[in-house]
Amino acid sequence: MSTHRPEVADVIREHGAAFLERHRPSREQRRVLTDLVQCRTAILGGHAKKCDQCGHIVCVYNSCRNRHCPKCQGAARAAWLEARQQELLDVEYFHVVFTLPHELAPLALQNRRTVYALLFRAASETLLTLARDPRQLGARIGCLAVLHTWGQNLLAHPHLHCVIPGGGMSLDGERWVSCRDGFFLPVRLLSRLFRGKFLAMLLLAFEQQQLEFHGQLTELQHPKAWEGWLEPLRNKEWLVYAKPPFGGPRQVLKYLARYTHRVAISNRRILSFDKDRVTFTWKDYASGNRRRIMTLDPHEFLRRFLLHVLPSGFTRIRYFGFLANRNRAENLLQARRLIEEHRADGNGNNAAETSFEPTRPLHNATGTDEIELCPECKNGRLFLILRVDYPGRRETWRFDSS
Repeated sequence: MSTHRPEVADVIREHGAAFLERHRPSREQRRVLTDLVQCRTAILGGHAKKCDQCGHIVCVYNSCRNRHCPKCQGAARAAWLEARQQELLDVEYFHVVFTLPHELAPLALQNRRTVYALLFRAASETLLTLARDPRQLGARIGCLAVLHTWGQNLLAHPHLHCVIPGGGMSLDGERWVSCRDGFFLPVRLLSRLFRGKFLAMLLLAFEQQQLEFHGQLTELQHPKAWEGWLEPLRNKEWLVYAKPPFGGPRQVLKYLARYTHRVAISNRRILSFDKDRVTFTWKDYASGNRRRIMTLDPHEFLRRFLLHVLPSGFTRIRYFGFLANRNRAENLLQARRLIEEHRADGNGNNAAETSFEPTRPLHNATGTDEIELCPECKNGRLFLILRVDYPGRRETWRFDSS
C-alpha cells in the first residue's frame, strides 16, 4: 500500500501543461513550476552521506533549492538561523505585524516589486520614527522584518512580521533604554503613522510612473480615478497589531524557525489530490482560528500558489535600525555592552532568561535537521561521501501536453 502523501509537485505534474496553455505565468513563476516538479528526483542528480558515529549511509536525490519549494526550506532555515543565533540579544522580544488593506492586494499583485518594497520601507520607518520619539521610547531600535504575501486560503494578503528587541540604544548612544515589561509601542499610533507613510510613498510612486495598471485596474492610471480610489484608504483604520511578547531569545528562535522560510502552503496541509480536486486545511482567523477544509480545482490551486512567487532577486527578510546590514556587528557589540551596564546599575532585567548561550546547538530550536543529523542514531552528523550530477539536467524536463 502506498504511503505517498500528496504534494504541490503532484498537482504540477498532472496539470502543469494544461495550466500553462490557459494562463500566462511570469518567467519566475514558470521557473517555480519546473523546479518543484524536479525537486528530489533523478533529474537533479543525487548524493550519499555517511554518519560519523554509526556509519549509517543515506542516499537522496538533490533538492531544487527554490525558495518557494515546500520541500527545500529546512536546510536553508537551519543555515540562516545558525547565523542569526549569534545576533540575538538577551532581552525580551516583541512581534508587530503590519498588514496592507485588502483593497491594495490587486495593485500589489500587478506591482510586486514596487509595492512590497514600499511595505518594507513604510513599516520600518514607522517603527524607527515612533521609537525615536522622546514621548515614546526615545531610542534607536533594531528590527528584523519578514514578508508574507498570502493568507491561509492562498489569496493575496501582504503583511510583514517584525521581530524587535525590547528596547534600544539612547539617541546619544550612551545607554540602553528598555521597554516597559510586555509593552512596546502604542498600536494605534503605529497604525496611523504606517497608513500615512505608505500612502504618501504610493502616491509618489504613481507620480513618478512606477506603477502599472492592467485589467480591472486600468482606469486607475488616470489621476482623478486614482485619487478617488485612494480616498477611502485614507479614512479607514489599517491593521497593525502587536502579538504577545516572545520572552527571551529561545522563544525568538522557535518563532523564526517557523516563519522566516515559509512558503504559501506546506505539503502537510494538503489532505488529498484526486486528479481534478485539491483539498487542504486552512485556518480561518475571522472565525476564531477555526480549522477548515477547502477544495479547489487544480488550476485555481496553482493560480493561487503562484500569486506568491516573488520577483527574481527580491529580498523577503530585511533588517533595519541598529540591525541593518551596515555596521550590524559593531552595533550588536555596543548594544550588549549597554545592556550589561543597564543591569549593573540596577535597572532590572526584561529578558526571560539571563543564562542564554548564543553558541548552543540549534537542533531543538529548528526541529528535525534532515540534512545533517543522522536519522538512524540521532546523534551523529552526516558527511558527504558521493555526489552524482547530470550536466544540463534542468533543461531535460518539459511540460508535455500531448
